[in-house]
Amino acid sequence: MDFETVMQELEALSKERTKKIYISNGAHEPLFGVATGAMKPIARKIKINQPLAEELYATGNYDAMYFAGIIADPKAMTESDFDRWMDGAYFYMLSDYVVAVTLSETDIAQDVADKWIASGDELRMSAGWSCYCWLLGNRKDNEFSESKISNMLDLVKNTIHDSPERTKSAMNNFLYTVAISYLPLHDKAAETAKEIGIVEVKRDKKKSSFLNAFESIQKEIDRGKLGFKRKYVRC
Repeated sequence: MDFETVMQELEALSKERTKKIYISNGAHEPLFGVATGAMKPIARKIKINQPLAEELYATGNYDAMYFAGIIADPKAMTESDFDRWMDGAYFYMLSDYVVAVTLSETDIAQDVADKWIASGDELRMSAGWSCYCWLLGNRKDNEFSESKISNMLDLVKNTIHDSPERTKSAMNNFLYTVAISYLPLHDKAAETAKEIGIVEVKRDKKKSSFLNAFESIQKEIDRGKLGFKRKYVRC
């Protein structure tokens, strides 16, 4: 399936309501408004195709960029490729759910995510923290350095309330993910979340969100989800 055909098929799946939801979350034109689940049949036909993924990502069309993440070959991508994708990721649904997800399936994931977390750039930081969430929720605990994750918990505790808005959200998610999916530091993550308390995330033209990682952690424990790992990261 070539580039033109994929764009036509995506456009045929567009829904005005979905488009409005994406725009309310920060997407802008060009976009079609395709539900992610509706992309699966096209993805099954194509499987993995990095050159096509690059063509689609370069369009700047949100739906095409999202689909690029589904058919990308993460192992074929270098650090500079991921940096280039981040340059095009203009809001969190691209940075955290396309670029960070794709990065999480590589061997360079932690190194790149570490640089992004230290970058001071809101969406790069958000993608870096989110990448760790995808990693921790999927890979075995022994693939991580306990002391490193512990230091990251300290960094969240000391900086979350003063971080950029989208970064706050990803850091909050990191706390929750460590507590549920990384058992060696469950206690420390839960305790850190308790100390941090409620995190306010301000949003353009919308009411603030108030995040409480400690409450979310307790709910998941009650549901018997402690130690949860995803089988797959990408859909």
